[in-house]
Amino acid sequence: MLFQIKSYLKFLWNSKNEHGVHSPFVFDLVTNCFYDKKKYPEYRILKDYRNSLLQNKNFIEVTDFGAGSKVFKSNKRQISKIAQTAGISTKRAELLFRIVNYFQPDSILEIGTSLGLATSALSLGNPKSKIETLEGCLNTMTIAKKQLQLQNLNNIELINTEFSNYFKTNNAQPTTHNLIYFDGNHSKKATLEYFEQLLSTISNDSVWILDDIHWSLEMEIAWKIIQNHPKVKVTIDTFQWGIVFFRTEQEKEHFVIRT
Repeated sequence: MLFQIKSYLKFLWNSKNEHGVHSPFVFDLVTNCFYDKKKYPEYRILKDYRNSLLQNKNFIEVTDFGAGSKVFKSNKRQISKIAQTAGISTKRAELLFRIVNYFQPDSILEIGTSLGLATSALSLGNPKSKIETLEGCLNTMTIAKKQLQLQNLNNIELINTEFSNYFKTNNAQPTTHNLIYFDGNHSKKATLEYFEQLLSTISNDSVWILDDIHWSLEMEIAWKIIQNHPKVKVTIDTFQWGIVFFRTEQEKEHFVIRT
C-alpha cells in the first residue's frame, strides 16, 4: 500500500490534462473520450450488472493461476466480495466503455474475465464487435456467463483456459485484435510474457490496455520495458492503466494523463 501511495503522488506530480498534450491523436482521445461527460444510457446497464453481483451473497471456489498453469491459490469467496474488491470500479468501467465506443474495435480480447464487470463494458462499447474473454477459474467464468446473458450481451465468447497455454496454441494462426484488455496476472513475468506472445496479433490501429501498472515495483518495471519496446509508439499512463498504441506514423511519445 505504501508503494502505491508513493507511486500515486509521483503520478500526480508528473500528470497533465488535455492542456499539456501536443499530440493531435492523444489530444482528441483525451478531450473526446477520457473527458467525455455525456451520461450514456449504457451506464445504467453497467450499474445494474454491478449491483446484481454486489447483492449476491453466495460463495464459490475461486482458483487463481500464476504464469504457466501452476495453481497458486484456491479458496472460497463470496461473490459480492469479489465484485467489490477484484472487479473494475464504476468509474473505470465507464471509461473502458468510452474507449471502446471511441475506437469501435471489431475484435476484442480480454485477459481475465473474473465476474465479467469489465467484459460488460467492452461489449456495450461496441455491440457489433467480436469479444473473446479468457478466464482460468471455471466458477467465476460461470457466474460471468450467467450475468452477461441476463443483460443480453451476446457478442462474447467465454473461454476457460490458462492464458499462456492459450496464446501458444493460437499463435500458429494469430488473430488480429483491435483492442486487448490485460487484467489477468499482475506480475512482471506474466505481463511481459503475454505482451511478447501477443505482438503477432497487432495491427497499426491496435489498442492495448494494461491494468495495474503501478501495482508493484515489478509491474512498474514491466511497464517501462513495454514503453521502450521498438514496436510501441505511444503510451498513456493513467495510473490505474497503461494504454499502448502501435501507430507507425506517430513519433515515439509517452504521456501521463489524469482521468
